[in-house]
Amino acid sequence: MTDLRFLQDIVSDGQEAGPNGSDDDEAFDAYSKVVTRVAELVSPAVANLRVWRRIGAPQRVEGGGSAVAVTTDGFLLTSAHVMAGTDRGIATLVDGRELDIEIVGTDPLSDLAVLRVQASDLAVAPLGDAARLRVGQLVVAIGNPLGFAGSVTAGVVSALGRSIPTRSGSTTRLVENVIQTDAALHPGNSGGALSDSAGRVVGINTAVVGPGLGQGLGLAVPINDASRRIIGSLMREGRVRRAFLGIAGGPRPLPPRVAGAVGRQHGVEVVEVVPGSPAARAGLRAADLIFEMDGRAVAGMDDVQRLMDGSAIGRRVDVAVYRDGVRQALEITPTELST
Repeated sequence: MTDLRFLQDIVSDGQEAGPNGSDDDEAFDAYSKVVTRVAELVSPAVANLRVWRRIGAPQRVEGGGSAVAVTTDGFLLTSAHVMAGTDRGIATLVDGRELDIEIVGTDPLSDLAVLRVQASDLAVAPLGDAARLRVGQLVVAIGNPLGFAGSVTAGVVSALGRSIPTRSGSTTRLVENVIQTDAALHPGNSGGALSDSAGRVVGINTAVVGPGLGQGLGLAVPINDASRRIIGSLMREGRVRRAFLGIAGGPRPLPPRVAGAVGRQHGVEVVEVVPGSPAARAGLRAADLIFEMDGRAVAGMDDVQRLMDGSAIGRRVDVAVYRDGVRQALEITPTELST
């Protein structure tokens, strides 16, 4: 269901237009109802986080952000950077409870973290699917920077397919398919929910874009198949294992002859191969066009990253590439990504 239809459906039967009888008055009221309804659904699940970071014994500095309850028995989802350098903290719920947080696991390379509090009756927010979002779609950002009630802003998805760099130790990674929105975000909203018009969490607010980079825009890590697997790993094991290939690349349309031969339109162009990496040892080169990996089509680096989970570590992976107009088959054995 599109947002427009959703807006139309929730307008009360028999509602009168504004004093001028204009459609604009009616549309504005419908918009207000959507935002209000989403806030009522999601805000009870968004907690305020207060954390204390070590900056050298015995000094500590207080920081914070927001978190979203995803299970009734105490699991919370937030941004990894909110928990960076933290050894303790408190989650304040909208009902006034203040609960000590346990850090279940953090993954700086996806900027996601899972926390737990001792509770069995949390209000939860359902997780949606960012893959279904469209540019121009209404989204509502909900954070809890003060700990008393949710801070609500609304806007639209202004761009999709963005990426942001993350770092853990000496390892860097791009978080793919980040959501860009013009809903106003503030630092205290990091870790809070970006919801669609049905009240489903489609992103975790992660960054505010400042002057020179697009003032007034915010970014959110998407909730999709890849991030769901990350969240599951953090909940089960407290960490995320990733396979390492050693390439940098990006999506590229396949040449017409190649596209016709393989039956698809896009692949991944290798931009750089890390010396000594599994990809380098297997003979992968810059300018190679990868169109299949482990028997599956790849059209972007998010497809590659999705395949490079813990199950690929130490296992032979067949890679199909086009090089100089000729199809070639390579075998790569990924190693575990160290952070």
